[in-house]
Amino acid sequence: MKLKDKYSIALSLQDHSRCHIMPSRLRFGTEPSLILCRFQCGGKGKDKMQSCARTSADKQLGRRLRFLSMLYCYKFVLPNMPRNEHFIKKEASLSVLAALPQLRPGVADARKWRCAASLVTNLSRNRQPFMSALKIYNTLARDKQPFTPIEPGKVRMYVCGMTVYDYCHIGHARVMVVFDLVQRWLRASDYEVTYVRNITDIDDKIIRRAAENGESISALTQRFIDAMDEDAAALGVQKPDHEPRATNFVPQMLGLIEALERNGLAYKSSDGDVNYSVRDFPGYGKLSGKSLDDLRAGERVDVNTGKRDPLDFVLWKSSKESEPEEVKWASKWGSGRPGWHIECSAMACELLGEQFDIHGGGADLQFPHHENEIAQSEGASQHTFVNYWMHNGFVRVDNEKMSKSLGNFFTIREVLAKYDSEVVRFFILRAHYRSQLNYSDAHLDDARNALTRMYTALKDVAPDDAPLDMAEAHAVRFADAMNDDFNTPLAVAVLFELANEINKTKSPALARQLVGLAGIVGLLQRPAQQFLHAGLANGEDGGMETFVVEQINARVNAKKAKNFAEADRIRAELLEKGIILEDKPGGLTEWRRA
Repeated sequence: MKLKDKYSIALSLQDHSRCHIMPSRLRFGTEPSLILCRFQCGGKGKDKMQSCARTSADKQLGRRLRFLSMLYCYKFVLPNMPRNEHFIKKEASLSVLAALPQLRPGVADARKWRCAASLVTNLSRNRQPFMSALKIYNTLARDKQPFTPIEPGKVRMYVCGMTVYDYCHIGHARVMVVFDLVQRWLRASDYEVTYVRNITDIDDKIIRRAAENGESISALTQRFIDAMDEDAAALGVQKPDHEPRATNFVPQMLGLIEALERNGLAYKSSDGDVNYSVRDFPGYGKLSGKSLDDLRAGERVDVNTGKRDPLDFVLWKSSKESEPEEVKWASKWGSGRPGWHIECSAMACELLGEQFDIHGGGADLQFPHHENEIAQSEGASQHTFVNYWMHNGFVRVDNEKMSKSLGNFFTIREVLAKYDSEVVRFFILRAHYRSQLNYSDAHLDDARNALTRMYTALKDVAPDDAPLDMAEAHAVRFADAMNDDFNTPLAVAVLFELANEINKTKSPALARQLVGLAGIVGLLQRPAQQFLHAGLANGEDGGMETFVVEQINARVNAKKAKNFAEADRIRAELLEKGIILEDKPGGLTEWRRA
């Protein structure tokens, strides 16, 4: 076990009488403090323990450590612990009330201890750090629920990805960024995450677009997959662990359809298609809250004369002579291709198992796509498919539904041509993922100005080299917000609190906390000057910086010549171009984007 950022633990629990905790010799510029906590119990067996403590650095710390009393000790878990807290785990359901963060000599903050304690309640037998408090709004339950993974310490998550026949739009950007945030927080919380986001590369729209362009389906889909990857990378979206393409999982889809047929839930219709019999699945409608009696043919339901019921949906589409050979697969029901809904059920079950933890996607997929996924998967396996369903809210444009027919449809590339990619990511993240997101230039301008304030706070204050301290008060509030159904508006508010404190104190320690916490959600990872000097649009002429420097030099010369009118003119001209000049002591002038 590495000494850095970790505690050395010596246990003597043979008679359940005492244990000692001492920090490793960590150096913070002075000699390390030494802490000795002694837990003593009265009685026998798994008795309640009362703590006392002393320290060579601060004798008052002993009193602040007495909140450790009245807890059960099961064992200490330290291997590979990346943070500075060390958690005493519980036996059965008793909450743990102790965490020991890094200590500096002479520093003992009672609030830090209370905040640290709040991070480590309700720990299970298997190690879970501050994520033990995570709650997720489960669309299926219509309630915010404590998150408990199927396999302790591991999370399996599937998110419905893009149908690749065109460039991704701002709605796709939200899905990618939101669930990138989710997987980042889970990983930061020491979960081992398997994240799957699929690619639909066979679909009616894809077939039509390829025919219109006179190109093969594989060429069309690969071109837009490459474009999607470029857009995602620009937005700081990390690659999923798996990106399955539907066309590579057709055998698994056929196996799932055969299982449904055996269970009396699939039938071949007179037109050659294989359909799902919705009324034969008792739980249909439980995700969307829609009853079969309320559903009508024509409301997001295909009307097909070959179906027994208008609500039935297609699992396997029989081939048409006009379709290219690359979208035809052999099956026991004849040549055909999979329906859209069966794709995700097959890929998710193949890569994550028949039951997994989290399934995500846009709110538009809740019905019918995700409803049909449940019907397919549970109809085949006869048990629960997914434990937690997450859906991000719609994107609206100037308070109207985004639509090509309304002329308010924007691709990610169009947006990135006007705004820095980190501004777009921040714009998405500062709204709660379940709320509607209203896209407008005014809102993006506001997001750019807000992000500029945080980078400005870091401009003259370099973070120190210490690791991120998750027991620090701001970090605790940040974690509390993220654990509350990924409440990014509150988490971002904490980042602004830190930025304000940095402006007042010029503290490198707080700068480290700001950069570290923001980094968890994929923000503030560039040098401050790089962001502040960046153009409003990606790819803007690099000559702008040269022009600004030349104008600053001209202004300096004008001031030396006491031509203050010319100096003011230069400042005003640059401001019109979106450049703000800041005069510093010693005659230095710095600049940033407005």
